[in-house]
Amino acid sequence: MTRERVRIATSVAAATLALLIALGTGPIAQERIIAAYVLVLAAIALAAMTRLLRSAEERPSSLFDAALRARPGEALRPPELVRTEREIMLGSASAGHLQARLLPILRDAAAARLMAAHNVDLDRRPDAARSVLGEDAWELLRPDRPQPDDRNAPGVSLKRLRATIDTLEAL
Repeated sequence: MTRERVRIATSVAAATLALLIALGTGPIAQERIIAAYVLVLAAIALAAMTRLLRSAEERPSSLFDAALRARPGEALRPPELVRTEREIMLGSASAGHLQARLLPILRDAAAARLMAAHNVDLDRRPDAARSVLGEDAWELLRPDRPQPDDRNAPGVSLKRLRATIDTLEAL
């Protein structure tokens, strides 16, 4: 016998014992005592069904139910992150791509960071920007950087890009 069945049997036995005592002593009319007994039995049954339903929810579902359940989609990487990674890879592979696509993104980031952290305008105060950025980052990010002679030549190394980005993050 399970624990739940023992609990129900004990509750029904206690209610029946209370019914017999109440009927034997007769403090109120028999109809009211029997009506109260029926209400107590209904409450016991309702409590037992509630516990049964709660335990059914906790049970693992069948393989069939698991197959029907909607699966969460794969975590997608943000499109902007994917685009930026692509720009970095292409900028390291091609000097033309570096000049046309990646450096404008890095210059915008540098201009925003310089203005926010040091109140320096990259285009209007290049000497101040140069001193804040350092020579290596400035050489890559300067607004008057010349066009590459060979647009198909390799761009900038990933190590140098990482150092420049670290410089921008440290601003």
